[in-house]
Order: sequence, then C-alpha cells, then structure tokens
Amino acid sequence: MSGPGLDLVDEVNNSSCPVLAVDLPSGVNGASGEDLGGAIRAASTVTFFCQKPGHLLFPGRKLCGTVTVADIGIQPGVFGAINPQNFQNKPSLWQHEWPTAKLDGHKYGKGHAVVFGGPMSSTGAARLSAMAALRAGAGLVTLASPPDAMLVNASHLTAVMLKKIANTEGIAELLTDARLNAVLIGPGYGVGDNTCDAVRTLLRQQRAAVLDADALTSFTGQPERLFQMIRDTSAPVVLTPHEGEFSRLFPDIAGDKLLRARSAAERSGAIVLLKGADTVIAAPDGRAAINENAPPWLATAGSGDVLAGILTGLLAQGVPGFEAACQATWLHGEAGREAGPGLIAEDLADALRPAIAMLVDKTGEG
Repeated sequence: MSGPGLDLVDEVNNSSCPVLAVDLPSGVNGASGEDLGGAIRAASTVTFFCQKPGHLLFPGRKLCGTVTVADIGIQPGVFGAINPQNFQNKPSLWQHEWPTAKLDGHKYGKGHAVVFGGPMSSTGAARLSAMAALRAGAGLVTLASPPDAMLVNASHLTAVMLKKIANTEGIAELLTDARLNAVLIGPGYGVGDNTCDAVRTLLRQQRAAVLDADALTSFTGQPERLFQMIRDTSAPVVLTPHEGEFSRLFPDIAGDKLLRARSAAERSGAIVLLKGADTVIAAPDGRAAINENAPPWLATAGSGDVLAGILTGLLAQGVPGFEAACQATWLHGEAGREAGPGLIAEDLADALRPAIAMLVDKTGEG
C-alpha cells in the first residue's frame, strides 16, 4: 500500500481512537494473516459465521484485537457442503477421538510410551517429556537411558520406568515388545549420525513416532533421507519443529505459516506441528488446524519437550496422528494458562490436570 491510502492508515493508527474492524482490519490478508503493507490496528473485530485464518495467524491476530463472531443466519451444516480443510484447533474438532477412560480398563490398555533420552549432561529434556506422556494418560512410560545417565535419571523419576539402552541394536531389541506402541526421540538426545541411525531404527519398527529437537536437526542437509524413512513406515509420524528447525528441514518452502506447514506435511509424509504463538498442525492429506490458546509465558526452556511428551502419551492411547497433535497442542496451551505467568517447564505436567478434567467433563467420562 502507498500514497493516500497508506497516509490514512498511518493517521488512524497514530490516533487515540479505538478502531472497530468489520470482517478484517483493512490491510490484513484473510487467508494468511499477513500485513499487506500498511494495515489498520483494530481494538476489536467483528466477523461473520466463523473466523478466517487471518484472525488466528500472526500478525493478523494481533492487528484484529478482540474478535467476535456474529451469527448472520448461516447454518453450521454448510460445512458439510464446502468440506473445509482449515480449522481452528479447539475440542469440537477432535473431541470424538479423545481417549475416554473405561470403567473396566487397566494400564496395559492405555498404551506404553517410550522416550529415548540422551547423555548424562542432557537428561532433563527427556524426563520432562516422559512425565508429560504419563500425565497425558499413557498407561506406562519408559525412559530409555544411556548407561552413563541411568543414575541421574533414577534419582529424579518414580512412576516413569527406566531401561538401559546402549546403542541402536538395543533400540531394536527393546521394541521387539509389541506393547511398546509409541516412541519419542529428540529432546536432549544429541545431534549427529548416531541420532539419524537411531531414528531409522525406530521408524523400521512401525511404531507411532514423534520426532523432535535433535532428531530433526540431525537431518540438516539431508532431509530427503528422513522423508524416505517416513514414507516407508505405515505408522503415524509427527514432526514438531520450531521455525529454526523447520527452515533446516525445508529450506526452500516459503510463504505464510499455513502454506508452509501444509507443504511440509505433503512433502515429508508426516504430520507437521509447526510451533509458535500460532502453532499450525498439518496433515499430508491437506487438513490443517491453527491453534490460538497458547499464552506468551509458554516461551520458556523445556516447554516444547513437554508438548512432545503429551503428544507421545496420546499416540500411545491410540489417538490418530493428526488428532493427537491437535489435542496435545491445545492441552499444552491450556496447561500454560493454568500454570500462569512465571511458569517453568516443570510446572506444565501438573497443570495438565485441570485441562484434562475439562475434557472429561465435556465427554461425560466417568
């Protein structure tokens, strides 16, 4: 935007008058949330029927202010006719896949998650993930630990079990037990060829898998090697990159966040959970959900490790990959809200309890 139009936008934004936008603030792209070169900063926005991606993705979300959806008589059944592929990440999207506890159930029916930990100097991340997987409802969780880290891990863990794993042969041997049905590798694991080999070994075992942090960075410069491994497995695989990790795996994918996440999922064959204040979850079949409940104080060390653990715990309970990623992202945001300003990652597993209780109430569980 330039000329008189931009001058008018500047004059409005520099005034002390609150602005009410109708549908979207002028200058905001409704499909992407992008500022098109001079956008109005609204105090509040009224839109119609449902929110657009531009209301949920930054910077559009910030430029919209408080968003109100007005009913103008369009019936919800119209979604069946238009078959949308973009969604707001909220319980109504995935509640039908929530892993409801059964009165006659037992821990062995709720899955067994395995978190692969790193060396003694980097053990905290995997423990955060393991505790989150347990809190998210996995019946059992094992932390697979290198020999040198067993003692430090044992001194911190109680309900999470420990298993000594020395090498990739040990990974394959551990996963001969079919009851171990969901795995996480990456948090604090270390970067390098050994990690690539461990990922290959895991994916060959056909388990639901979450690849995070070091498991993503290890494939910098050779992403197609990872993508081929993913295509060769029939189990769901979820990649959980932040923006830096995303750019290393998908250096040529550009555009808005929604487009980038969807393109990455299609290319890799994995569900891609592109993290941030406006996390986008995209599936290879084209579905994508935008999250908006994450408070700013979730931006702290270890927060992503907790998210990866929640996701692994849900996969262990048999939740499909896309729905598990959406559930985990929403629960992570709700836990952050519950823990409040000043939270550290260690607070999040306990803060999951009220968020999960809310879902239990909604589903009539128990």
